[in-house]
Amino acid sequence: MLALNFPKYSFRFKNSENKIAVFDELRKKFVVLTPEEWVRQHVVKFLTLDKNYPKNHINVEKQLKLGKLTKRYDAVVFYPDGKIKVVVECKAPHIKITQEVFDQIARYNLSLKADYLMLTNGLQHYFCKLDYKEEKYHFLPEIPDYISSKTSEKS
Repeated sequence: MLALNFPKYSFRFKNSENKIAVFDELRKKFVVLTPEEWVRQHVVKFLTLDKNYPKNHINVEKQLKLGKLTKRYDAVVFYPDGKIKVVVECKAPHIKITQEVFDQIARYNLSLKADYLMLTNGLQHYFCKLDYKEEKYHFLPEIPDYISSKTSEKS
């Protein structure tokens, strides 16, 4: 697999039915290693090892209802009170991060109402903080580290 723009992490692999699988520590099972999955696994390691988010506050590959449509989000980080802190959209490294891709995560967030968005293809990463009062988003150089608290941040 392609080297990504993340720190170096170690992963568990296995070969099953002529397909390589990677162990997903959150789902506690091996999943087929696609280019997008490679990015998602790096994001999970990044959030847990570098940003100190607890594994039990991260969900991956869950269904989401958008009106009459059913979609799947790549990853979501929750506050201890269940409110969503970060929505993550992962793309394969060969997928360019365009306005259309950004619009996809923004549509997901209409129902999720996260405080932050992270969009990555493993090579380029974009982070933004949502300002619902002003109906704007602000791009950030990085996603904030995990801060232990009983409830969501008040900013």
